[in-house]
Amino acid sequence: MKLELLSPAKNLDFGREAVNHGADALYIGAPAFGARAAATNTVEDIEALVQYAHLYGSKVFATVNTLLFDDELEPAVAMIHQLYNIGVDALIIQDLGLLECDLPPIELHASTQCHNASIERVKFMESIGFRRVILARETSLEQMRAIREATHVELEAFVHGALCVSYSGQCYMSQYLNQRSGNRGCCSQPCRSTYDLITADGRTLIKNHHLLSLKDFNASQHLRSMIDAGISSFKIEGRLKDLSYVKNITAYYRQLLDSMMDGHERASSGRTAFFFTPDPERTFNRSYTDYFLRERQPMASFATQKSLGKPVGEVTSVGRFTLTVSGEEPFVNGDGLCFFDADGRLQGFLVNGVEGRTITPNQMPAIRIGTPLWRNQDQAFEKLLQGHTAERKIGVRMLFCITRRGFSLDLKDEDGVSVVQHMAAEHQPSDRPIKSSNTIVKQLSKLGDSPFVAEEVTDTTEGRYFITAGTLNELRRKAVELLKEYRIRHFRPKDCRCTSPNSDFRTPASLDYRANVINQCAEDFYKHHGTSEIERGVEQTGDYAGKALMTTKYCLRYELGCCLRDGGSNPHGIAPTDTLLLRNNKQMFRLAFDCSECVMRIIFNQEKKITH
Repeated sequence: MKLELLSPAKNLDFGREAVNHGADALYIGAPAFGARAAATNTVEDIEALVQYAHLYGSKVFATVNTLLFDDELEPAVAMIHQLYNIGVDALIIQDLGLLECDLPPIELHASTQCHNASIERVKFMESIGFRRVILARETSLEQMRAIREATHVELEAFVHGALCVSYSGQCYMSQYLNQRSGNRGCCSQPCRSTYDLITADGRTLIKNHHLLSLKDFNASQHLRSMIDAGISSFKIEGRLKDLSYVKNITAYYRQLLDSMMDGHERASSGRTAFFFTPDPERTFNRSYTDYFLRERQPMASFATQKSLGKPVGEVTSVGRFTLTVSGEEPFVNGDGLCFFDADGRLQGFLVNGVEGRTITPNQMPAIRIGTPLWRNQDQAFEKLLQGHTAERKIGVRMLFCITRRGFSLDLKDEDGVSVVQHMAAEHQPSDRPIKSSNTIVKQLSKLGDSPFVAEEVTDTTEGRYFITAGTLNELRRKAVELLKEYRIRHFRPKDCRCTSPNSDFRTPASLDYRANVINQCAEDFYKHHGTSEIERGVEQTGDYAGKALMTTKYCLRYELGCCLRDGGSNPHGIAPTDTLLLRNNKQMFRLAFDCSECVMRIIFNQEKKITH
């Protein structure tokens, strides 16, 4: 099985650096209709990234994973044809109405927005022609194994980054609150807002906390188990993150995967040398959770939705203008440090001066001895990541030969791609063959900033001829350019047409708003698969009455120690019979707990304005 590290590309420059730092594949926002409306790219930039990635055998996937209205289908299909023509390797899509359209023969991946959370759903996606299914973030290792055993489609899973509290594709909160649909790439992130938890009789249990904000995902300790479970693509979230995040996290997972290649192949070419030590705690994170990979666990970040960074020690003394901190992490001017105050609120300050373990804040905080500190702005690390932090090279073997009219250079790379470059030159005998041969090998080995590194250089002339360094350099340069051109051609994707629908797989007779149908092609698709009654999506109807605005495996009752199934310490005194509600800016939402499925639903409440 080939193992693929899949990194985010906010734009062309970010994508190139992801490749340099070891990505086997990239996902990048198309010019429109991607699930991150703030991360779109021109066709020209995507084409440039495709060519750069294909030099290394890396792939580029374009995100076209929003729901589409009827008048958007035609321009979306036209754009998809453009992406196919420039050599994009696959499309990530959500709207199944596209399968009813005239798509080019391009590989299709089922977005996690398709709610790929069960064996049945993945089987269905496989049957209708998807080559890959991106699993729901909530999928456990046990479920991964079961899905792998029941299907043959490629399986992709997230390994790092921000978590959506709702099952992807099943969140309508942003659409309801702000008319900004997460299913259409415009999520306003209401899950990161503060809420009050109240009871139906008006008691306030928790006030002004980030009750739906999750820690960030980190599956690095479970990569081996995910490989054994059948996952072949490991996805890093972060198309809106900064470049230091992309470099650091890509490098971190590249090193981990490289240590686990026994019996597996890497999905792209070359080897990467890193000029820094990757550390996921040093870039943006809300602290980490492995979510549901093993078992349910506390995973919320109630106190803040902001980055905490890396723990750096505890305050051991407080002076008039200084703090002394335990530990060994060095500080530099400009570091940003944060802590939780006596009320549990996140506070922060900048470091203006450093002397050993004693720091001078830019503004003296109200802080006590024993308070833990985190660094959420690592000035030295950020400065390091702004420089040249990685180098990726493809091994080549070089064969220098004499020809009737001059000389030739044969290059063959680690993927078996080969070229021969000829050059006319005089056959001038050398009176110092050993020196001449050494010069030939030395000059041809100078591959500089090209994607290649010489693993072997063979001079078949044995130095019998004198050749100038300039002639050798020109021959090498032309051969390298030719090999780059051939590699780009070699890794251009092959046509891949969606298979015919499998009649053995039928959709339910009726589908509600959660099927996310907002165009006629999507409705036709489901009708062709056996559905007769279809409720249109809320983006089109605006009908939220009684509907779940979020469906989430995350459970507030469990998080607060009052699980209806397993009990808990229940520090907030919440009774099993209490009806719980969330309140935000006088908007009220009812919480429904389905213990049989172990899910929580946030329900639209028609009595949304309250006066408690």
